[in-house]
Amino acid sequence: MTSTPIMSRRSVMLGMLAVCATGSALAGCSNNQSSASGDESYTLVEEGKLTLLSDYGYPALASIVDGQPEGFEIDLVGAVCDRLGLEPNWLPMQKFDTIIPTIEQGGRADMASASITITDERAERVDFSDPYMDSNQAVVVPASDADSVTVDSLNVAGTQVAVQSGTTGDAWAKENLPNATVVPLDDAISCLTGLQTGLYQAAVADLPAMVYLINTSYTDLAVGIEVPTGEQYGWAINKDNTGLTAAVNTALAALIEEGTVDELMEKWLGETI
Repeated sequence: MTSTPIMSRRSVMLGMLAVCATGSALAGCSNNQSSASGDESYTLVEEGKLTLLSDYGYPALASIVDGQPEGFEIDLVGAVCDRLGLEPNWLPMQKFDTIIPTIEQGGRADMASASITITDERAERVDFSDPYMDSNQAVVVPASDADSVTVDSLNVAGTQVAVQSGTTGDAWAKENLPNATVVPLDDAISCLTGLQTGLYQAAVADLPAMVYLINTSYTDLAVGIEVPTGEQYGWAINKDNTGLTAAVNTALAALIEEGTVDELMEKWLGETI
């Protein structure tokens, strides 16, 4: 199995949020900004710029190539910035499991875009934009094992399962494979590389990124199990900056309606999700 299609499950909301401006400020921020429409006001770390966090861990979604960020999420955030009249300012790579705490604390970045699944637990700590992409989890194994692997066959002592630390794949593996050894790593590439070299017996991570990587780089691996977790990605924003959430949602709704989101998915992933 060398190519695995991604199921299309578009369920991003098309309605715009109507949230009143609050005047609250991120800790350490004093730059006030109004959206291009003038309907929402918000604070920014640096005037005229949307300062952004990412782990740049998923090629085609967000990664660093020749020193520059690129991918679907990078282009989509750029389109949002165009609508808000802001310049995107991508900060250096940050480990995924530190992104939510950094946004929660405030003062360093305005928003995080890192294929972050919206969960109730995370939503207690940060605000989320409307969803811009759907996802499930993928259990990746050597292609020769793809037709025979099951959750039960992995859930045995001695099995090493690689995950990206702090992700929903990490949480799923710990809950559903209690007898296996779940090995947290910094990024999905490390998970697949370790699986490819025989260090691990399986890897669990987000389906869209895994399919892209398998089809383009790790052709001796395959998705053995698609776990229908029904996840959705959203941008993380500090809870005190609800005006920014509203402005981002307004821009996202317009980009969905005009077809820009679908166009960018086709460009980077080869299909809409």
